Amino acid sequence: MPSQSFSNPLRRKLKSGGSTIGLWATLESATVTEVAAELGLDWVCVDMEHGSLGYRDVVDHLRAAKGSDLAMIVRVPTASVDTIKRALDLGAHGVLLPLIRTADELAEAFVHARYPPSGKRGLGHERALRWGMAMESYVAASNEETMVIPVIETADASSNIADILAVPGLEAIFFGPSDLSQSFGHLAVWEGPGIAEDILRMQQLAAARGIASGVIGTSADDIARRREQGFGMIGLGSDVGLMIRQLRAAIEPFRAAPGKSAGY
Repeated sequence: MPSQSFSNPLRRKLKSGGSTIGLWATLESATVTEVAAELGLDWVCVDMEHGSLGYRDVVDHLRAAKGSDLAMIVRVPTASVDTIKRALDLGAHGVLLPLIRTADELAEAFVHARYPPSGKRGLGHERALRWGMAMESYVAASNEETMVIPVIETADASSNIADILAVPGLEAIFFGPSDLSQSFGHLAVWEGPGIAEDILRMQQLAAARGIASGVIGTSADDIARRREQGFGMIGLGSDVGLMIRQLRAAIEPFRAAPGKSAGY
């Protein structure tokens, strides 16, 4: 019978005070997560908010990480009981919650992610509990080990950040610079005027409470800068985004090279 208790490697690494690196998975192929595990990344976020990924895709990604030290986070499409419960029942180490605007919204999400008496999460016999064979050990550890991470991506969240950070059990927040910019009226940009400064303001407030902050890096230089700024979760990019970045780097010199004449 399975006896190993449920644990979250990302919590351990964040508590050590260093930066962790991760990858955004948007493609159906679980090979993305398998490669991330082989490369020694710290976490993968499987994105259900945008794109076509469903729960079967999530299961495949989670299975690809089994036996590794890779933490698996699922960005659920909404911060609701059904999405949170199903992602956690499938074995995710935590959930990333889009569009959290207030402390009350975040507190409600924690209720869905916690078993009684601190929450209202229903008890199933799904993959997280090893199909019922590790029920006691999983339930004993889950409330502490499962991470609930709000995405700070609206002007309301920025205004309410102090209250959001005060929600009990919060260990990390993640910034969405582009959506945050749009909520302030700066469309189709990564960081509009004043957004970079606002993110650092909120990141420092979080750090003062021992709460880690996360963000996606836009380039190698930006990733290094985010590490220097003290971000605990740094996304290297998405699977598709990294492929495009690498392909562009390879294509541009080829297109700029003068054509060779035919013949020998």
